[in-house]
Amino acid sequence: MSQKPEPQDPRIASLVAKARASQLTRRTFVAGAGSASLLAFLAACTPGGGSKTLTPAADVSATEKTLSWANWPYYIDQDEAGAYPTIDMFEKQTGIAVTYEEAIPTNEEFYAKVKDSLLLGQDIGYDLVTLTDYFAARMVSQGLMQPIGLADMPNAQANLNPGLLDATYDPGRQFSLPWQSGMTGLGWSTKAFPNGLSSLDELWDPALKGKIAVIDQWTDTMALILQSQGVNIDGEWGDAEYGAGIEVLKKQVSDGQIRAFTGNDYTELFKSGDIVAAIAWSGDIFIMNTEAGADDYGFAIPDKGGFLFSDNFMMPMGSRHKSNAQDLMDYYYEPEVAAQVAAYVNYVTPVAGAQEAMQAIDPALAENKLIFPDAATLDRARVFRQISLQEDKSFSTQFEKAKVG
Repeated sequence: MSQKPEPQDPRIASLVAKARASQLTRRTFVAGAGSASLLAFLAACTPGGGSKTLTPAADVSATEKTLSWANWPYYIDQDEAGAYPTIDMFEKQTGIAVTYEEAIPTNEEFYAKVKDSLLLGQDIGYDLVTLTDYFAARMVSQGLMQPIGLADMPNAQANLNPGLLDATYDPGRQFSLPWQSGMTGLGWSTKAFPNGLSSLDELWDPALKGKIAVIDQWTDTMALILQSQGVNIDGEWGDAEYGAGIEVLKKQVSDGQIRAFTGNDYTELFKSGDIVAAIAWSGDIFIMNTEAGADDYGFAIPDKGGFLFSDNFMMPMGSRHKSNAQDLMDYYYEPEVAAQVAAYVNYVTPVAGAQEAMQAIDPALAENKLIFPDAATLDRARVFRQISLQEDKSFSTQFEKAKVG
């Protein structure tokens, strides 16, 4: 990796430098949330009010210029003083005061904190929340979120990446709008694999026994395994196909092929030389190369398909500031604003035009395919069809059992 030219704007340059200096990312916190917490959530999660249909709270935005937003840690631009520059700019432009909280350590923990009010359609203390696809799907299916009103947000309408418009759980984005996205694929040491990797099957080469790590979440790891078996994960498949994929995983565990099931601590295993390849997250590979100052690690979506995840803006039924929330979401779909956030968080931005805007912030980042993947890469990064609560519990249980052989 050649030395990156620094951004010209001193304030933005300091943001980029701060981001490069930290290994903390949003995936640091979601990784290892653990099936125990997930299954506890599943056991406790029942639609509130039985057959009661919830209705959105009255919007008081015209008289209350405020907004509260719950997001993940380290998931927005932040300066050395701890301020959030893009939020500051929004407040100055609109006069809307934003209360921003890093309130989501995991989807499950956040839900546990707000579920009593959420299930009743009451104010949970946040007008906007940022939830991952699988969890967003549950919220939509249970009728706990109000329509976001995409038609009222011209920037979002114009600049949402077309490939993200029709989520399987929310066609047309009636209830959700992507905040940031990421990819799960193959990561490797370029010293061990100077020509890279292209297939998940290459991880199962006996010569790599004990030198492989996989993600400790069924969604990420099984997405790649299922697709390697020819399954279209956003199409029709079920228990039989998943069971066949689990057998693949069991074999690799029993053969000693897999050294570890990890969150993003596989990065340390790479650095120590304990592993040479992994099922990995795109953002981690970017960060490791930035820290190394060279392209020591590679990343690719497997030829048969990888996994695309998004964290999404959503408005709970009890949100009382819908118009204010729409203004904020639409603001973050301005390409220049999206580029500033992407320069800090290093995730895949869902905003068309942000790559061109990034040229003024950091030209090297504008060319980085881990932040701005090309069309061919995105075509191979897929999302799951909608997974029911019962399936999620079953799939997670099977995955946990397979991990111990």
